Amino acid sequence: MTIKDIQQALARAGFATGPIDGIWGRATIAAVKAFQKQKGLAVDGIAGPQTVAALGAASPAAPGEAPTTGRTVPLVWLEEAKHLLGLKEGPGAIDNPVILDWAKDLGQGMYKSDDIAWCGLFVGHCIGATLPEEPLPGGLLGARSWERFGHATQPTPGAVIVFWRVSPASGKGHVGFYLGEDDDAYCILGGNQSDRVSVAWVSKARFVASRWPATVAQATTGAVRLANNGQPLSVREA
Repeated sequence: MTIKDIQQALARAGFATGPIDGIWGRATIAAVKAFQKQKGLAVDGIAGPQTVAALGAASPAAPGEAPTTGRTVPLVWLEEAKHLLGLKEGPGAIDNPVILDWAKDLGQGMYKSDDIAWCGLFVGHCIGATLPEEPLPGGLLGARSWERFGHATQPTPGAVIVFWRVSPASGKGHVGFYLGEDDDAYCILGGNQSDRVSVAWVSKARFVASRWPATVAQATTGAVRLANNGQPLSVREA
């Protein structure tokens, strides 16, 4: 199921999700929780395997509508990240209010300017906005704090990948979401990559950790091979 499939199934079952737009927002999460409560499932707002299966059974396709194929659990945090592709810092001394709002929503009141590295903030927003029960690491603004997030996993689509920056011992780092890899680098969807949300290739030599949300069933996809097509490796992430 895609996020739109879930929204459509919830709507047919009588649960309002707001616009059926493929965005995993507060209204959709609230509708999932209400559906889970009605069906006697764990009320966590996460479209896990049991919830997706129950939605498929409770809400068949409407007349004339093609049935949903499969019961794949959507990686809602990665979908949120994809929706934000292209978002960038404000010019000069002007801050992008969207980025500042992420900090406010996450209780990071000390974050006052998008001149401050925001890759950790971006990951925190994508996970915090879509997985309401998922514990976030303390000091989430720091990329290396994400080494403590969730549990360890092999790099797989949607995994949080942490890298060192400057040197392995510097304490500085970068963090984003795994999309794929080639022999030498990981393809990462992240924030603060050339001052925007973008896709970049980061050297495997800088790899520190791969982490998976504790509240989401472990993905089994594994590594995805992608062609780099001559794109340079990322060297500017702050």
